[in-house]
Amino acid sequence: MPRNSPRLPLAGSYPAAVALALLALSPFLVLTTALSLFEPILMERLGASAFQLQLTSGLSNAGYAFGAVLAAELFKRLQARRLYIFCEAGFVIGSILALSAQEIGLFMAGVILQGLFTGMLLVLSLPPLVLGHGVEKLATTAPVISIGLFGMVTAGPLIGGLVGSYGGWRLLYTSVAVLAAIGLTIGAMTFEPNDPPAKGSRLSLSATPLALAATALPFFGVSWLSRGEFDDWEFIAPVAVGVAAGALLLATQYAQARPLMPVRPITNTLPVTGTLTAMVVGASFVTLLELTQIYLLQQAGYTPVHVGVLLIPQIAGVIVSAIIFHKVMATRWTPYMALSGILSIVCAAGVLLALTPSNASVIVPITAALLGYGAGAGVVPGLFLAGFSISAMQIGATFALVELLRSEAAFLIGPALVHLATIQGSFTDGFRLAVSITLALIGASALALPGLFMLGGARPEAPDLEGWMSGSSTGYHSPRLANAIRKPVPNP
Repeated sequence: MPRNSPRLPLAGSYPAAVALALLALSPFLVLTTALSLFEPILMERLGASAFQLQLTSGLSNAGYAFGAVLAAELFKRLQARRLYIFCEAGFVIGSILALSAQEIGLFMAGVILQGLFTGMLLVLSLPPLVLGHGVEKLATTAPVISIGLFGMVTAGPLIGGLVGSYGGWRLLYTSVAVLAAIGLTIGAMTFEPNDPPAKGSRLSLSATPLALAATALPFFGVSWLSRGEFDDWEFIAPVAVGVAAGALLLATQYAQARPLMPVRPITNTLPVTGTLTAMVVGASFVTLLELTQIYLLQQAGYTPVHVGVLLIPQIAGVIVSAIIFHKVMATRWTPYMALSGILSIVCAAGVLLALTPSNASVIVPITAALLGYGAGAGVVPGLFLAGFSISAMQIGATFALVELLRSEAAFLIGPALVHLATIQGSFTDGFRLAVSITLALIGASALALPGLFMLGGARPEAPDLEGWMSGSSTGYHSPRLANAIRKPVPNP
């Protein structure tokens, strides 16, 4: 904190920091799963096509992933308080653009801005919450992050269903703008000025452009599937170039002495296992949720609000996972909890294979509860396995990297499998094919990731939270990948 700066009224308040983080993340994350259930209203009111709305959703998610990387870049050079206020104000402006739009162009611009600024707010709001309130608050902070990242995501279908059945989409975006304005107010009273760690240094000439290409291009490509096919160059070229840009981003960050994101430190057993768990669980959750919504609307003939009501148990699943993580975060059971999240998604996919229009009212709530628990138990513990394996001072950049990879997996695989389902002879057959592929992916991961953990020679252990928080050590002392089967290096 710079000298002679006046003390802010809510500075140091843990409840204020929690509210700041939730208000920074929740509004956009609710919308990511709500929009699909009121798309017909938007098509009518804004004169939008299915492709335009899919592109809006895709590019807003790309903005979220890119925004996390951009914030990690800017955080080193600019005062965090000013960045936070700028981003939260930008989110308010994006929400106003969306709620006042009379045509799809302005709506698209507003929603993309919402995604971009939420990604930036992720990196700006979570590290102060994690690092600024002592070790004793970490066990509470962990479930708060779980609820902030996935609790609101699971509430999206109910909110979207209400709007889809009864209207009021402008009221929804107005409410989101008001929540963001409250977050801006709390942030202005909470976020203390700081001295940037690398003030005056130049922006990275490799990471930021590569991150932009790695998000915008493939997300455009998968959005094209709403109007094209897998063999269209509009799909193949952006996805291929974007994935290549992402691979190059990771390679260059690994090789650099002072990278933007800590790629090299997270290439050990525990952070790799945690990151892959977050990616696979996130992708499977998004895919199964979207497939279920489409099935209920098209095959079962349910109204949007009926679909949203059937998916309410997702919220309970996330809450249960948050309560459990509160108990186990500081123990050796975190890797086991991450595995339980994977197994829960496996069970959800297996149950979905039995879905028919006649049993949907029973099958879908069971699936929803399993999906909610799986998302909360898989992604957030995976995030902390990565975060505790590096220096506490790199936690923001680590969250940016893991969220970039998780978003890439979730919003590339999901739309591709949904399109695969829609081009089959009947959607029922396509639904079962896409669910089966997802089941194979998550089932293989349930075997491969524990195997990767054991090949590293890792043993479940409680993290050294005191050492991690003080900066004297990492929380986990993770072995190298495949350390258990590497040949020992002979002494000279």
